[in-house]
Amino acid sequence: MNFHDVTIGIIGATGAVGSVALELLENQGHPPEKIVPIASPRSEGKKLKYFSQDLIVRKIEKELLDNLDAIIISATSQISEKWAPIAVKSGVVVIDDGSVFRMNSSVPLVVPEVNGQDVEWHTGIISTPNCTTTPLVMVLDALRKLSSIKRVNVSTYQAVSGTGSRARTELINQTRSMIFDQDYRIDVYPKPIGFNIFPHVDDFLENGYTKEEMKMVNESRKILHDDQIRISVTCVRVPVHISHSESLQIEFTDNVNLKEAIKLLSDYSGITVMDDTENDIYPTPLDSAGQDDVFVGRIRKDIAIDNAISLWLSCDNLRKGASLNAIQILEELIKRDRMGLNEL
Repeated sequence: MNFHDVTIGIIGATGAVGSVALELLENQGHPPEKIVPIASPRSEGKKLKYFSQDLIVRKIEKELLDNLDAIIISATSQISEKWAPIAVKSGVVVIDDGSVFRMNSSVPLVVPEVNGQDVEWHTGIISTPNCTTTPLVMVLDALRKLSSIKRVNVSTYQAVSGTGSRARTELINQTRSMIFDQDYRIDVYPKPIGFNIFPHVDDFLENGYTKEEMKMVNESRKILHDDQIRISVTCVRVPVHISHSESLQIEFTDNVNLKEAIKLLSDYSGITVMDDTENDIYPTPLDSAGQDDVFVGRIRKDIAIDNAISLWLSCDNLRKGASLNAIQILEELIKRDRMGLNEL
């Protein structure tokens, strides 16, 4: 099967992630007749520009699945829970962008550059990881060729687009109001995001960490097939529209060579190294926004921990953090001839 022969449904086609998926498919030249945009009933009939024609948004219904080969779900957990099993029963491969299936032992959690082989054992549903997990595991996968990784300490700096369009609007409105010393509303987040940052992404758990932080811990272990790796995370929301950034301290079992580390990162598919501090070259959200790669810089030996490296990364959370990874999973399925469900 050729990629352009696959009929793809996109649930959440009018949202931030779904819109980027359509943009990526258009860039790849995927035929418009092989795409079915799907959204909530209130968006039914809406027209989405694709090449020189309009795609008509459909509401999700079982009959719609009969003409699909694969479906990407970029909607709520409730939508995924309801419609993913129905799609599988209809013979449709499901790639789910949400969190509901990620830690299910029967569902592969895949970043193709890291564990593309895991699509081999899917039973109809494949999950994409959290948008902060994806760049993290790519970097760790590249660097664990130096030596076994013992411990990772991560701080994230997450853009508001990870929360959705209402959060982006709130950032704009609050910032504008603050500039002119006007009153502003707090709606999406528990604290103002305009000219502010706060270490609170998702709900707090009993252990003092948030759900977002524990997602990164558990998802990374599953993708890397390494239950022993110790990971501690602090997730921070920042007043940025697109692209999540992360600060990493990575401790290895053995002493590691910095030049070898930089070469491994430079040679890794999907990673671009921007590391020339003498000329102020390092990745920022503005560098990575709209780009497919994970950008890495500030690569240096950690001076507080033996056998450790510190670095900085930035990655478009709507592209490689979500839509692009889902499309790459679909490509991986085709490459490995695992689109069909009849042999499962």
